[in-house]
Amino acid sequence: MSKSSSLHDEIKALQADGDEARFANPQEARKKAMDYLARREYGQAEIKKKLAGAGFTRDACERAVDQLTADGLQDDRRFADSFVQSRVNKGKGPLRIQLELSERGIAAELINDTLDDSGVDWRELARAVRHKKFGGELPRDFKEKARQMRFLQYRGFGPDQIQAGVGADGDLD
Repeated sequence: MSKSSSLHDEIKALQADGDEARFANPQEARKKAMDYLARREYGQAEIKKKLAGAGFTRDACERAVDQLTADGLQDDRRFADSFVQSRVNKGKGPLRIQLELSERGIAAELINDTLDDSGVDWRELARAVRHKKFGGELPRDFKEKARQMRFLQYRGFGPDQIQAGVGADGDLD
């Protein structure tokens, strides 16, 4: 019985050594990262975190993602563009998008450039989002207007965009 137990322990130790080597190998991390990138775009920080969560060493993650970036397979700008477009399609405002991108490790300058280059009319989007949620009729009383303004604020629109959203053609007293 001790021979069987000893053999079993040796096999487990060899497997553990193999796993350690695999998780320290940048090529293995690169393969896993490419699997992730095949599904959707990721920012550098986000994909490194995902690889670390899968058990890869920090060094393997860094080297793999740096190589993917150098090869053009991972690009923070492309990720940010894709992310902005997906959030705009969901009716999110620039403040919310900015917060979500910064939480994903995207540099503030890149976030601002991406939002500026998006070509979105944020005031018009606020109107469309309000219209979709509350209908075409503008709020009649202060309580309803305040409710709709809070909704737009939660969605990530700024004060001037909110005013445009709840006002008649953007004009509100």
